[in-house]
Amino acid sequence: MSTIDTNQNQSLTAILDKLGVNKNDADAKKKDSLGQEDFLKLMTTQLQNQDPFAPMENAEFIAQMAQFSTVTGITEMGETMKTVSDQLTEFRMATATNLLGSSVLVPGNMARPDEDGGIHGIVDLPNSSTATDIVFSDQSGEVLEVLQLGGQARGLVGFSWEDIPQHIRDKKQLVNIDAYADSGQGMKAVSSSVFAQVMAASTGDPVKGVTLDVRDYGEVAANDITTFRK
Repeated sequence: MSTIDTNQNQSLTAILDKLGVNKNDADAKKKDSLGQEDFLKLMTTQLQNQDPFAPMENAEFIAQMAQFSTVTGITEMGETMKTVSDQLTEFRMATATNLLGSSVLVPGNMARPDEDGGIHGIVDLPNSSTATDIVFSDQSGEVLEVLQLGGQARGLVGFSWEDIPQHIRDKKQLVNIDAYADSGQGMKAVSSSVFAQVMAASTGDPVKGVTLDVRDYGEVAANDITTFRK
C-alpha cells in the first residue's frame, strides 16, 4: 500500500513540475479558478503522461474541452449580465434625476396649480358625448370654475384651467376636479387623470425600479407613468 502512495506522489510531483508549480506553494495558495492557459497546460501534461497502452479516447478529450468551454461561457455571460445590470442602474438614476421637478400624469381627481399657474389633465370617455363638463371646486365644496368642453369623441380628452384665481395660485391650494359627460342618458361622472408634481425619486427597489414620490398621490412606479411635462 505504501508503494502505491509513493508512486502517486511522484506522479503528482512530476505533473506539477512540468506545469511549473511547486506543490508546497500550490497547497499554500490555491487558485480560486482555472484559467484557459492553466487548462491547456493541464491537458497537455495529461496527454504527455497518459498510458501509451490505454490512451485517452478522442470522445473523452473532446468532452473535457466542451465542459471547459461551457464553464468559460457561463462565466463570461455572468460578467456581461453584471455589466448590463450596472448600466441599467445608471440609467434608472438618470431617469429619476430627470423627473425631479416635473409633473406626471396620474389617475386622480385633485390637483394644484403648476409653476405656470395652470391645472392640466385628461378625462377618459367610454363613449362619445354630446356634452362634457369639468368642474373645479375648493376643499369646502365651493365651485370655482366649470369648463364646458362640448361634444367629444370616445377616448381621452385633454383639459386645462389657466385663469385660476391669484390666491389659489400663490398658495398652490389643492383643487378638486369632477368630470361629467352626457352620452345620451344625462350627465354621468367619468374618470380623470391629472398632472401632479414629482417631489422625490428612488432607485432602491430592484423589482419596482424607479419609484416616484408624487405630491398628493404618494409613491408611484415610474413604469406606470406614460406622460409627463416640465
